[in-house]
Amino acid sequence: MTAAQRRAAAPEASVWVDASAGTGKTKVLTDRVLRLLLGGTAPERILCLTFTRAAAAEMALRMANALARWTVADDEALAAELETLTGSAPGAPAIDRARRLFAAVLDVPGGMKIQTIHAFCQSLLRRFPLEAGVAPHFRIADERTSAEFLGAARARVLDAARGGPGDPLADALAQMTALVGETGFADLLAAVDDRRARFGALVARHGGTAGFVSALRSRLGLAEGVTADGLLAEGSADSAFDGEALVHAVEVLAEGSKTDGQRARRIEAWLDADPADRAAGFEDYRRAFFRQDDAPIARLVTKKLDEAHPELWPTLADEQHRLAALFDRWNAARVAESTGALVEVAARHLAFYREEKARHAVLDYDDLIESGGGLLTRPGLAPWVLYKLDGGLDHLLIDEAQDTSPAQWAMIAAFADEFFAGEGARETARTLFAVGDEKQSIFSFQGADVRAFVGARHRFRRQAEAAERPWKSLPLADSFRSTGAVLAVIDAVFARPAARDGVASEDAPIRHGVTRAGAGGRVELWPPVALEEAEEPAPWTPPVAREAVDDPAARLAALVAERIAGWMEGPATVANGAWLEARGRRVRPGDVLVLVRRRTGFVDHLMRALKARDVPVAGIDRMVLTEQIAVMDLLALGAFCLLPGDDLTLATVLKSPLIGLDEDALFALAHGRDGERLWAVLARRRGERPAFERAYRALRAFLAAADSLPPFEFYSEALAARGGRAALLGRLGPESGDAIDEFLALALSYGRTHPPSLQGFLHWLQSGRAEITRDFEQERDEVRIMTVHGAKGLEAPVVFLPDTMRKPRGSNPLVWLEEEGEGGGRETVGLLWPGRAAREDPVSRAARDRARAEADAEHRRLLYVAMTRAEDRLYVCGWRGRQKAPADCWYELVQAGMRTLDRTAPLPMPDGGEGLVYAAPQTAALEAPAPPPAQGAVPPLPPELLAPAPDEPAPPRP
Repeated sequence: MTAAQRRAAAPEASVWVDASAGTGKTKVLTDRVLRLLLGGTAPERILCLTFTRAAAAEMALRMANALARWTVADDEALAAELETLTGSAPGAPAIDRARRLFAAVLDVPGGMKIQTIHAFCQSLLRRFPLEAGVAPHFRIADERTSAEFLGAARARVLDAARGGPGDPLADALAQMTALVGETGFADLLAAVDDRRARFGALVARHGGTAGFVSALRSRLGLAEGVTADGLLAEGSADSAFDGEALVHAVEVLAEGSKTDGQRARRIEAWLDADPADRAAGFEDYRRAFFRQDDAPIARLVTKKLDEAHPELWPTLADEQHRLAALFDRWNAARVAESTGALVEVAARHLAFYREEKARHAVLDYDDLIESGGGLLTRPGLAPWVLYKLDGGLDHLLIDEAQDTSPAQWAMIAAFADEFFAGEGARETARTLFAVGDEKQSIFSFQGADVRAFVGARHRFRRQAEAAERPWKSLPLADSFRSTGAVLAVIDAVFARPAARDGVASEDAPIRHGVTRAGAGGRVELWPPVALEEAEEPAPWTPPVAREAVDDPAARLAALVAERIAGWMEGPATVANGAWLEARGRRVRPGDVLVLVRRRTGFVDHLMRALKARDVPVAGIDRMVLTEQIAVMDLLALGAFCLLPGDDLTLATVLKSPLIGLDEDALFALAHGRDGERLWAVLARRRGERPAFERAYRALRAFLAAADSLPPFEFYSEALAARGGRAALLGRLGPESGDAIDEFLALALSYGRTHPPSLQGFLHWLQSGRAEITRDFEQERDEVRIMTVHGAKGLEAPVVFLPDTMRKPRGSNPLVWLEEEGEGGGRETVGLLWPGRAAREDPVSRAARDRARAEADAEHRRLLYVAMTRAEDRLYVCGWRGRQKAPADCWYELVQAGMRTLDRTAPLPMPDGGEGLVYAAPQTAALEAPAPPPAQGAVPPLPPELLAPAPDEPAPPRP
């Protein structure tokens, strides 16, 4: 334990810890709780808020192990551990109290309060349901249930919009559908759904949709009653421009070059039109002054004509400026109208969604934060709730503070205001402890705001100083995770301002302390895999052969798989990379972690390449259930039972592992039927082959079961009693077991809330995007392939970063307007929907540019998170398509940083290319392995004994 960690864990003062990756923040937080308990604080007066259930379980498990160890340790060993923890030798009372803490924690009703923020809100709402206005028996909606309710709300919107012209909802929907198609409309509502709490707060703040639109028009500089058509008509009237000057300009331009003549014809056509009809030709007229990208044409007159007629340029320039201003105002009006339509439809949609949730007594994750926060911040109600809670809470600890959203900070601030309000009824020093790292704030799509994190730090410090309470702001920079070689490259990458922009708020180089001094480490930057140009066939070459299409992502996946497979085969030496110097052993499959930005085709290529080389691979961390082959086979079985006459579905089932006909048997059965249904052919010819007879009997049994059994029982029988699970696992591999189990879990969940209908279950499952998350925190000796978001909090001795030559593309159709809020964070003050990029006004463009800049900053923070997952080795590579890689992509940032290090050397590659390598050999003695547990030692306490209630919700993962 370092001196900085001990200062951070000291319970006498409120502490804000800026902990870089790998600096032991979970240990510091756990040690602080242990020191609070040792100091006499009752376990029930401590509240620890974390971001994920995994973090809460990890913290609870560490505490349980420590307390169990203290219970059975001898006096000498316990005294030494307590001295390491506190920095001073303990007396006999301290040792005695340490031994009794295990029992004291077990006696706390419900266990210690180590919870996610969502779980804390759930417990708060269970305690105060009437005050919060929620059903006392509410349940938490999972992502699939929320999607079902949102779909029902969308259908109700479309049904309610049948009123025809004059109905506000119908008019708004018509205006929206003129700008987006069917899929675009669904995506647009989904974009609002993703930020429904933010949208709802905006509408409520303005007193409804009318106030919302009125405030929006004011921000766009539009008076009431101003419309896009009105502005265009006003700008096209004869009085709006100098007609005589433009007529003269047309006459002069007609005598000039070809370009001048084309401009003259555009202007003349618009001038000759009736003022009432000019609006229709406005876009064509504007092209005489602006390029296709709406940038102003720099030279409106050719040089020769300009010298002969100097009066021409001012006339055209003035009209260009007038059109630019008119175009911006016209776009502002169009944005106001399209946004007003969206707000009307979205507000009705979310109202229907709230009704669906209320009807089923369901709350989603946003509701937990909104309702729980309302209890703590609503005037007239908050003091009572805080009084009831205040009597049992003295110390608040916040883990992963950088992932906390502004709404969650508002809840925490309600507690902090009480902590720093002055002297309380008890003479207890109440403290706030927060640990986080702005460099690792990567969950903006879940509401996290790095500026709110920085603002909260300043706000709480000011409150503590005003109340004359001890306050410490401590950095933790000594990494216990990565070797010196890995940390040197990370520091070099983020030492450059181009990479550090948005990663750290202070304009100072990022530095990590090395605690694994002398440990062997290595960072390799492979040359990018480029797209190979295909040879053009000779003219008139007949297409008699299939031309293979080069895929650089597949070739890179093969290279990565080949390197990993090479470590598992043959002798293990330092030279071939199969020997982990820092650990004194061979590389194992479980040591390797492959991180990608997004789940693309590269992941599938890599999984196939690893399996082809017999390398154990755990698969991907998140999958769409209905896209898994095993689930597709089960869905096909259900579809056949509903409609046996569907030949294609029956053929799918016959070929699947559930029945197991081979290609020849299926062809013999299906060929030459002369229009006869495949099911009738199978029934008629079942006696010809044993395989036909087995298939017919199995399918008859499935049909009989589907008529009488609910979906869960039907599929349970198909998978267990009829051997379906064994058949699927035998052909598709053990990795398909997770998908099958989740499929059954969804069938069971469906049966609890819906009528037992097989058809209803299949529609329910296929109409939504059912995703499952696989837990890779368990010890499994398999290569892990994960997104960087999913790997947050994890680490591995060997990390590959193959997806480094692309940048995220902004695809959100919405533009959120933000302003500086209290404490340094940003407050959402409006929403814009231009409809198309060409319709954006200056306000929309500025807001979107700011959003792009923030996305780029988070993209760089994501690189920091990805690189700091590596313990011993880091391999950076990438593939390049037809387009040039962006100058600020991850690959370029890493390459630029490595080139600044003196010890970076060229890295020859087997294919003749050359990369870069930064390596440090092992110079320190390896640590001895941990001794086995003593005979009769107390086993680790299960985290469930210290965790919150068993129905604690898990916040949605990325």
